[in-house]
Amino acid sequence: MNFEDIYKRYYKDVYYFLLSVSSNPELSEELTQETFYRALKNIGKFKGECQIQSWLCQIGKNAYLSWVKKQKHLAGSALREELSGSENEAEGRENSPEKFYIRKEETLSIYKVLHLLQEPYKEVFTLRTLGELSYGEIGEIFGKGEGWARVIYHRAKLKIQEMIKEAP
Repeated sequence: MNFEDIYKRYYKDVYYFLLSVSSNPELSEELTQETFYRALKNIGKFKGECQIQSWLCQIGKNAYLSWVKKQKHLAGSALREELSGSENEAEGRENSPEKFYIRKEETLSIYKVLHLLQEPYKEVFTLRTLGELSYGEIGEIFGKGEGWARVIYHRAKLKIQEMIKEAP
């Protein structure tokens, strides 16, 4: 199968996977293009040990995670800009700098706990909660079964709950 056939056959699968992860059609389109660009560059590395659809979704997931990392960096810049703005304008606004900072701190705390979580727990938990993927889809990405994905997700939840309880 040549790459053009792969693109035509799996474009929608990759797009909908990325849409389920990002919930943003424009971003999903952009990341789908990035996924196929990366796949084309690395097609020689594909060994056929998994389905090509799973390989493409893994590339798409990595493209999404790269985008998220970039956004975190940009969010830090936006936070500094927001906090340096006029306090008078912020009074009475729903998105005041104080509320923005509190939300940012809560999000950061969650990311810190997720960061400490070992693989594959971290990835399975993220794909299930943020990506809203089914256990079957997660199992397919990892080349495992649905039951495996369920067990790993459940263990990840328990580990996260334990880490939150232990946090100072």
